[in-house]
Amino acid sequence: MNKIDFRSDTVSHPTAKMRAAMAEAIVGDDVYGEDPTVNQLQDLAADMLGKEAALFVPSGTMANIAAIVAHTQRGDEVICGQNSHIFLNEQASLAVVGGVQAHTLPEEQDGTLALDRITGAIRTLGNPHYPITRVIAIENTHNVMGGVPLTPAYTQQVGELAKQHNLKLHIDGARLFNAAVALDVDVKDLVAPADSVYFCLSKGLSAPVGSMICGSKDFIAKVLRVRKLMGGGMRQAGILAAAGILAMTEMVAGLATDHANAERLAVGLATIKGVHVHQPTHRTNLVYFDLTEDFPLDGAGLTSYLAEHDILMGNMYGSSFRAATHHWITAAHITKTLELVVQAAKAQ
Repeated sequence: MNKIDFRSDTVSHPTAKMRAAMAEAIVGDDVYGEDPTVNQLQDLAADMLGKEAALFVPSGTMANIAAIVAHTQRGDEVICGQNSHIFLNEQASLAVVGGVQAHTLPEEQDGTLALDRITGAIRTLGNPHYPITRVIAIENTHNVMGGVPLTPAYTQQVGELAKQHNLKLHIDGARLFNAAVALDVDVKDLVAPADSVYFCLSKGLSAPVGSMICGSKDFIAKVLRVRKLMGGGMRQAGILAAAGILAMTEMVAGLATDHANAERLAVGLATIKGVHVHQPTHRTNLVYFDLTEDFPLDGAGLTSYLAEHDILMGNMYGSSFRAATHHWITAAHITKTLELVVQAAKAQ
């Protein structure tokens, strides 16, 4: 990369080893289930997450809505966070595609949904005026809440609650491996209670395209039909799956470096007058910060100033920012960025 790009970990690009594997991938028609590299990727994902089966899909948004459609009928309800990706950032696909209503709850500072709030939101067959609650959806790591990871203990509690009420638990695990690394736990422990979970290959794991949905064999059979409905069958997709295999087997350990770089950026920014850094309970690869009235530039001004020096920063809205570290962000990049923000803070 010529530019230092903090806008998202989705800007990460495949490694040289991934590109070589993609060029040499053995392929077949995945819509017929005949692409051996896709099948290998799916078996690997299911095994690593401790689930019966997995399915390769083009995107995380497709993964979320396909999972929800497979779990529900039209007119049902999904409990989720009011700042969750599935509610905020997927063009109301729960309603538009699934015919499903979102029942949103406020998140706690640690990204969790309070168990008593979840219980109070559950609606059953007893009242004909209400939609029927079918799914509880949680997000790990929770993006908007600062990239915080949800613990296995909390997820187990939500899973037990879901089982008590005959509900399904879905985990939006776009950055699931970031959570596992940050908490130093096996990824299986993070998703053990879940009926369905998806994770992205194309964020911190640096594959070019794709997400994995995992669950029971019966569930994945339903999701396969939804993927077809949504146009997600990709024929000789082994070219992409080859990079996904390396993403899962070789890139996970490097997430710890991304987290360390994010922490260094957060600590450095916090020392600059006019910069307020959000402090989550655990730092992963996301840093949220705001410019206060003591900073001489507004959000657009800082964005432009950094861009002039080949640094791209995610100006979310107004004077609020998100910086995402990833495989292609180095310690030297952090140093340069901090130096430039210091210079910007002195601008008149």
